[in-house]
Amino acid sequence: MQWGLENRIRRMFPGTSGHTVMLAVDHGYFMGPTHRLENVGKTLEPLLPYADAIALTRGILRSSVPPATTVPVILRVSGGATILKEDLSHEALTASMDDAARLNASAVALSVFAGAPHEHESLVNLSKLVDEGEARGLPVLAITAVGKELEKRDARYLALACRVSAEIGAHLVKTYYCDGFSRVVDGCPVPLVVAGGPRLDSDAAALTLAHRAIEAGAVGIDMGRNIWQSETPVAMLKALRAIVHEKATVAEALDVLAAARAPR
Repeated sequence: MQWGLENRIRRMFPGTSGHTVMLAVDHGYFMGPTHRLENVGKTLEPLLPYADAIALTRGILRSSVPPATTVPVILRVSGGATILKEDLSHEALTASMDDAARLNASAVALSVFAGAPHEHESLVNLSKLVDEGEARGLPVLAITAVGKELEKRDARYLALACRVSAEIGAHLVKTYYCDGFSRVVDGCPVPLVVAGGPRLDSDAAALTLAHRAIEAGAVGIDMGRNIWQSETPVAMLKALRAIVHEKATVAEALDVLAAARAPR
């Protein structure tokens, strides 16, 4: 692996744990002003010191993130559909690799829609990005998207989607946690990061998901709504970091959450 590409990956996995806590704020590219992400800059400001990387679009990066930030950027470069459409898989590349380099991104990310009407286009887009990323030392994160079909989040489907993404050349894959997740990990030769998905019914549920994912072999989490839609986002992010970087149990993470919430 070339030095620049490996350096960018390692910046997203700081410290000695070899793991990462990524903060996703790229939901607006198809969902619009999501609850508690209406003003991205205001939401991000207190969270940035505790994130190992942030995932977002170039528009939000330019408008809502101070240029002095040192947090690695994962630039969303696919889009073209909104939640107003039934088929979310009809995506194309919406930002160039040259723009990603100009923006000093540490990685680029796109959705891969295995089994969807536009599966072929998304896989070809991934192949193109990998070629261009290798030429510039920029890693590619493939996101195994399921659109509105949440029932697809089982081990058989996710194992296929992750393996295909890795076979095409993705350097990292973001996927969902599911029953039998170790099967997904075993079948994917590149590191897996687990998405938080829609807001769960409690912070404890999100912490449990993160703990199970790390225990099953994920190298990190990439959460959005389960952090910034929490009543105490900074405390939640600190608790997640305890699980991911310090091997904390769910009970220990809940103690971190409670301590971070306590008035000072």
